[in-house]
Amino acid sequence: MVLAVAVGADGSPVSVSWNGDSRRDIIVWMDHRALDQTERINSHSSPVLQFYGGSVSPEMQAPKLLWVKENLQKTWSMVYRWMDLGNWLTYRATGDETRSLSHMEQWRESNPRGMDEVFWAEIGLGDLYEGSQAKIGHSVVFPGHPLGSGLTPTSAKELGLLTGTPVGTSLIDAYAGGLGVMESMPDAELKADMFDEEAICHRMVLVCGTSTCHMVVSKNKLFIPGVWGPFLSAMIPEFWLTECGQSATGALLDYIVQNHAAAPLLANQAASQSMSIYELMNKILLSMAHEQNMPFLSALSQDTNVLPDFHGNRSPVADPKSKGVICGLTLDTSEKHLALLYLATIQGIAYGTRHIVEHCNAHGHKIDTLLACGGLAKNSLYIQEHADITGCPIILPRENENVLLGAAILGGVAAKKFAGVRDAMKALNAAGKVVRPSSDPRVKKYHDAKYKIFRSLYEQQLSHRSTMAQALH
Repeated sequence: MVLAVAVGADGSPVSVSWNGDSRRDIIVWMDHRALDQTERINSHSSPVLQFYGGSVSPEMQAPKLLWVKENLQKTWSMVYRWMDLGNWLTYRATGDETRSLSHMEQWRESNPRGMDEVFWAEIGLGDLYEGSQAKIGHSVVFPGHPLGSGLTPTSAKELGLLTGTPVGTSLIDAYAGGLGVMESMPDAELKADMFDEEAICHRMVLVCGTSTCHMVVSKNKLFIPGVWGPFLSAMIPEFWLTECGQSATGALLDYIVQNHAAAPLLANQAASQSMSIYELMNKILLSMAHEQNMPFLSALSQDTNVLPDFHGNRSPVADPKSKGVICGLTLDTSEKHLALLYLATIQGIAYGTRHIVEHCNAHGHKIDTLLACGGLAKNSLYIQEHADITGCPIILPRENENVLLGAAILGGVAAKKFAGVRDAMKALNAAGKVVRPSSDPRVKKYHDAKYKIFRSLYEQQLSHRSTMAQALH
């Protein structure tokens, strides 16, 4: 997801780079340059912050915009519109500047009529309100609402489609994944004793890619420390959305693998067998478990523990300064060691998901089922470890590209092929495989023990940071 597309008065890109390169007109979500601005915004203790778990993240719009204002004054003065990528794409397609509630809930906080002008002025961005807040948008509609008169002649020609083809208001990409998977429930998993509106609130969607977004909805407004939201109708109309996440998951696995001495050799072996390096490591781990007579595969990692906060912790401790930890390293540089480190990293990510689920349930949610989509959902080991560690069954959808399916749902609603978003979800979502937690009590006991270590790694880090801060002052 891209945050903050900078657009000039004539629709041309405005650079947000130091060297003024006009091709650099976006700030991506994972950019953490605005840490100082984030801390200053959070120091105001505004009531707005309750909608962000008590503090904003450097991954959000406000700190990024403040960074640009303070560091790229020329850019700031030139920008005619600031847009999230989804809003820019629909504007580019239709000429309609109307913004999506999905994106704007991240800017609007609790004010149902729009932005909180006091908050933006307080943090030094009050000038965004000049000209009836035109720079950040004032017209907002629900996702899937038809925009303008559909595709303009220019955009239709560029896309090879018909002028006037309906275009639905956009969603944040992960939220589109939520639409594409949240109703993918097998009949056997449906709860006969629950009304439909209650049953959906027991499900958490994991959109697993470079990062992972964890999304759950509720009919009631639930404020949860360290967790984004609640945002009303930001994903499913008339439901409050709670959004959690891990800033590096697939990216972390890539980092661990690519920076290991054995990676080139394993990559060549995988290519010779026409498989990915991850599929090969899954096979290696099975062989290692057999060779070492392990009671179950997960036990291979008993001496290796990973805190996966290599790009900070988005949820639930909301600490962008948190660092990754690997405990249990040796001088081993073999392929087997890389496979073991890969397993421990998957488990660390899954313990993070368990922490998120437990934290949300402790604050009013009732999550008991996970639905997973995205690239990592295709990794059987990744999904099985998540099921074993969280204790939740994981539903994998039949459709492989659920973010695209969510976008198609918006298009279908805009074209009036469905009565609404929820009806389209029920018609187009379909369940695939169900992955259940291991029934072996030894597996649960093992992961409960490792989860305690996982939690302690962050607490130890806080202690270390405090010790060093005292030493430097």
